[in-house]
Amino acid sequence: MPSSDPRRRQLLLASLAILPGCAAPLPALTNPGTTPAARALLDESAAAHGLAALAAINDLNLRYVGEWRPFIDKLQPALADQGFRGGSEERLLLREGLIAQAHTGPSGRKQVLRRPGTSSASQGDVRVWFNGDEARDADRPRAAAVVIDGYSLFLLGPMLLAQRWAAERSMALELAGVEPVNEHECDVLRVRLAPGFGFSASEQIALFIDRKERLMRRVRFTLDGLPSTVGAIAEVECFDHITRHGVRWPTRFYERLLRPLPLPVHDWRLTGLDVNRELVAQDVSGPAFSAKALVPAANLTSLPSG
Repeated sequence: MPSSDPRRRQLLLASLAILPGCAAPLPALTNPGTTPAARALLDESAAAHGLAALAAINDLNLRYVGEWRPFIDKLQPALADQGFRGGSEERLLLREGLIAQAHTGPSGRKQVLRRPGTSSASQGDVRVWFNGDEARDADRPRAAAVVIDGYSLFLLGPMLLAQRWAAERSMALELAGVEPVNEHECDVLRVRLAPGFGFSASEQIALFIDRKERLMRRVRFTLDGLPSTVGAIAEVECFDHITRHGVRWPTRFYERLLRPLPLPVHDWRLTGLDVNRELVAQDVSGPAFSAKALVPAANLTSLPSG
């Protein structure tokens, strides 16, 4: 299947979606609003992750390394973007909701800047540069917005939903029983989020929150932010949590596609983290980091837990 032919790729995804055993359930919510029990679970999990401590963090500086499975570049080249994705330095200005990513790969440097919406009806904006040149097409920025929103959810989980996204987006929540995730028994929290990842109108999400520590162990989600991924469902598992600056951070992530067909997609690790450099928007708002944002994130192995 040539990756340059989006119509053939769309037809393949649509045909695979009807194969027996390929679909994974992520049903729509049964009610239009939020149940009190579901909101209580979200707040409890956000607190367990360290929401109170997160509120004291101005800027979060991260480093990731990871690998995409080779065939994903054929199936979804805009999302995988393997020529520019191997490792990344990321800067989150949490109070402004501003996120910037600096990716490196065999084809060079990719820089992404994501600004949030100002209301539940706004989807914000995104800018992307490849080796210093800004992308002017629609597809690559849309794909970058999906990735950056997803990474935010995978890292911050219930804290993001309970605070910033609750203020910026429309959400409905309900409980959906109990399911195991590896050795953890988890309560399932279904979420309808509007807007969704990137520039999608909405997204269906399920958070798997363990009953012992109340940490998010898995998140399952639709991918409706790109024409080529409409109808797809994926999930990310979060492992090896550590405590830094009062927050419980996952440090290992594993993504698999569930629909249109079950496939492993992406493995990555959080290898660097530091906070409160007092970054400002101008430090991250161009085709490369500058000033205080330029220094790499501190190596996690050199930092004490706590």
